[in-house]
Amino acid sequence: MSEGALLLGAHMSVAGGLHLAFHRAVLAGCQAMQIFTRNANRWEAKPLGDEEIAAFASSRSASGITCVLAHDSYLINLASPDPEKWQRSIDAFVLELERCSALSIPQLVMHPGAHMGQGEVAGIARLHEAFRLVLDRAPQDVEILIENTAGQGSYLGASFEQLAAILEDLPPDRFGICFDSCHAFAAGYDFRSEEQYAELISHIEASVGLERIRAFHLNDSLKDLGSGLDRHEHIGRGRIGGEGFASLMGDRRFDGVPKILETPKGQDGEMDRVNLELLRQLAARAR
Repeated sequence: MSEGALLLGAHMSVAGGLHLAFHRAVLAGCQAMQIFTRNANRWEAKPLGDEEIAAFASSRSASGITCVLAHDSYLINLASPDPEKWQRSIDAFVLELERCSALSIPQLVMHPGAHMGQGEVAGIARLHEAFRLVLDRAPQDVEILIENTAGQGSYLGASFEQLAAILEDLPPDRFGICFDSCHAFAAGYDFRSEEQYAELISHIEASVGLERIRAFHLNDSLKDLGSGLDRHEHIGRGRIGGEGFASLMGDRRFDGVPKILETPKGQDGEMDRVNLELLRQLAARAR
């Protein structure tokens, strides 16, 4: 089994400069990584300069890490019924895609948003209209990965049927799914045994298609099955446990699909190294 087949990594801090994320990723033992290209809790973003883009490219080349994903701002809600918030979200999302394109980051993970009490049908319609406007303005070289959600409040995307409705009529070469293990578990999808994992994968294949899964977020869950709460825990130390992750890591259909940790980092990123090593052990055991 090659390390490249696993494409394991973690979300990395960009404190001090975007290019510094590569050094942190190498120290953690990553083959892939995810970053924010901007402050995820602010609407405003300082424009990328030529030197910053060049430093990012140079560090990427030196690190040997070729698989890089970005995650969009948490403020963006493309399903919002509020016209001002909706337009602001569209503008911000276009900016996210432009920044990814400038940095040669080929995939942007995003949350599908919340309908804010207007209902699923209205929320998805609002999201589809936003995507139409985004695609008219944004670069064409960045794939949009819609992340499944935990099912809290009015957030869309907790069920794979809902994700299928969101993906309907969207160009498959521009849109895929990022499967978050904690979110799926919190939404009520149990995959703690080999049999349950097989049932879940069959369900995903029938609803959205396995080929639409273009990335994974690997997070154990601090909260119980079906809690609707998004609370990440270290691999094997939460309510999902090791066997569920062993089934996923042993599934050769997802070789080459990036698998990214979003778990607590501990002192100096120590827990990234611990979690990545455990995932490698689970993969070796399961194959």
